[in-house]
Amino acid sequence: MAKTNKRGQILDGKLVAKALKESIKKEVAEMVDRGEDGPHLAAVIVGNDPASETYVVSKEKAARSVGMVSSVYRYPEETTEKELLDVIDFLNRDPEISGFIVQLPLPKHINEDKVIERIKPSKDVDGFNPVNVGKMAIGQPGFVSATPAGIMEILRYYKIDTEGKNCVVLGRSNIVGSPMSILMSKKTNPGNATVTLCHSKTQNLKEITRNADILIAAIGSPEFVKADMVKEGAVVIDVGIHRLEDKTAKKGYKLVGDVDFEEVKKKASYITPVPGGVGPMTIASLLNNTLKAYKSEYYG
Repeated sequence: MAKTNKRGQILDGKLVAKALKESIKKEVAEMVDRGEDGPHLAAVIVGNDPASETYVVSKEKAARSVGMVSSVYRYPEETTEKELLDVIDFLNRDPEISGFIVQLPLPKHINEDKVIERIKPSKDVDGFNPVNVGKMAIGQPGFVSATPAGIMEILRYYKIDTEGKNCVVLGRSNIVGSPMSILMSKKTNPGNATVTLCHSKTQNLKEITRNADILIAAIGSPEFVKADMVKEGAVVIDVGIHRLEDKTAKKGYKLVGDVDFEEVKKKASYITPVPGGVGPMTIASLLNNTLKAYKSEYYG
């Protein structure tokens, strides 16, 4: 772990994302200079969920900022499962589309697992298809889901020493917690840690988290992690983002993570803020996956 006697040093996801996007932008520009079309990222959104719409627009803007082509396919709430699967089949076949995502959550009448499984693994830049998840689990090259990939990039950028460290992951979701626990246990750098995966049924949770050199909170509960759950000098990664009512704030709300930031930063050596920590890296990692898809780096 990076040596420091200080507390509460910020792991700035915006800074890391900027560096990664600048690298991607340079590579895309070189492709265009060679006469290539460059990567094309598409997104499919069903319904009018405001959070999903905001996220898709952010992805579209980020893709264009690095010189990628970006398309958004919008469909009404009543779109049938078959109609959506037909759209996925079309995108799978389209040679101009490097990679695409289907924005979750989907309307309840559509089976998300069936949709994810239908996406061609070589275009699955979200890294959710079981083929890509399996490749990650056994250490083969493939697309890693964007949030865990972004966290690994933050640890790499700040040269956080993870080898042999005690890493505790709070949350076991297929999108963040479970893949994060696998990545941190792999014989890689960052990685090579001893990992404990905790969840809502874990007993003696506080005792476990207090032994963590690296604590990754992805439990989905606002400010769940308190200072008495954190070891002095631990590295704390906060994946959560929640909107809490705050009448003193200009917008009437404030954004918080799964960690009580103001208290925990007094004990942590390094900590990600919310916003500005893991969030920016998720989109940057998605762009990186799209670049790899275009280059057919993992799939011929």
